[in-house]
Amino acid sequence: MKTTTLALVLAAVVGCSHDKAKVATTTPTPVTSQPGPTKAGLEPQVTEDQKVSPTLAISGDLATMCGIKAAAQTNAKFDYDKDELTSEDRNVLDQLATCLTNGALKGKAVALIGRADPRGTEEYNLGLGSRRAHTVGQYLGRLGVLEPQLAVTTRGALDASGTDESGWAQDRRVDVQLKVN
Repeated sequence: MKTTTLALVLAAVVGCSHDKAKVATTTPTPVTSQPGPTKAGLEPQVTEDQKVSPTLAISGDLATMCGIKAAAQTNAKFDYDKDELTSEDRNVLDQLATCLTNGALKGKAVALIGRADPRGTEEYNLGLGSRRAHTVGQYLGRLGVLEPQLAVTTRGALDASGTDESGWAQDRRVDVQLKVN
């Protein structure tokens, strides 16, 4: 699978060498209810999210471009009904902030998508997902990532897939994805 994806990306880059390089990817969930077309007429796409800390999953293209490595312990998990960051989360966000302010993605925008497990009402879970995404956004803001670079949203438990504590722990996270204009 990775070899096929790499081959497709290389073919696209070589075939369109006069254009900016674009990463061929798949869309896990929409960031907005109806994403608009890009300049090329295609909807924005990202690779499968990679868990990089206990409560963060970063899109594969973003992790690659910023050189972000997964933490040793990557059980994506906010504690039940919580929105506090761990030291591993802060380490990853420090790397991301450097990339967005001075690195390869200087000035680019990211979507912060808060998520929750399915326990609780839809309204409560949307609010909890929003608080989690805002916590990440506030931390990045303190590191110099400007507000226009951060699109904070929530999916609550709309895409949750867990059926027990282990699965619910995976649902409690913030996904960080590179926004395509």
